[in-house]
Amino acid sequence: MILDRFRVTDRVAVVTGAGRGIGAATAVALAEAGADVVIASRTESQLNEVAARVAAAGRRAHVVTADLSDPTAAGALASAALEAFGRLDIVVNNVGGTYPRPFTESTTDFLEEAFRFNVATAHALTVAATPALLESSGAVVNISSIMGRVQGRGFLAYGTAKAALSHYTRLAAVDLAPKVRVNAICVGSVLTSALELVAGNEEIRVKMENATPLRRIGSAEDVASAVLYLASPAAAYVTGKVLEVDGGLQAPNLELGLPDL
Repeated sequence: MILDRFRVTDRVAVVTGAGRGIGAATAVALAEAGADVVIASRTESQLNEVAARVAAAGRRAHVVTADLSDPTAAGALASAALEAFGRLDIVVNNVGGTYPRPFTESTTDFLEEAFRFNVATAHALTVAATPALLESSGAVVNISSIMGRVQGRGFLAYGTAKAALSHYTRLAAVDLAPKVRVNAICVGSVLTSALELVAGNEEIRVKMENATPLRRIGSAEDVASAVLYLASPAAAYVTGKVLEVDGGLQAPNLELGLPDL
């Protein structure tokens, strides 16, 4: 049956930034589709809640509490998966993010930090996982952003880093073909904790929804569904692609209101 191609039964996945939001939804989605998961973030209590949801889906979760802004810590997750489960089939590089900042306050250190957190951590884990992924003919899914392809004031560091991650995906896919598939998801506005303060304002929320062709803000499950597709045999003939899961946006649906210089 075609639905069987969307299952990842008895495979092992690593999901970074899995304590909440997209990472948590992705870990649970992969578990519901049959995978055991290594889940990592800074906050153990959040990870334990996600682990309970994984267990409720009938699968195992291995919790790793770590500061994943450190590429070394991110890279160590590959060994954690092998030690916990004996294999590694799927890597989801979800951790990342950079706060908006005006252009004149976007120092070179700030730009380098954004690149390290959004790109270098993904590279560290992918490189560390490569031997196991080659053995299992595995898949990598990177979480990029709409800000890597559109213009928006205040997003210089974040958008540049996410654009780099998107192109990193294309380049890594060629390097790791034909055994390992590497794809990315270009995410639009998604209702996670990072957006709650803004979306909690009804006027702003309605404005964002009206500026989105599908007339709503995305959910973490919208992205998790796309991750599952790209990680599963359903996407066996897909690599080096950046899938846009953004409600149809062609421009940001949230303006920061920064003044002209």
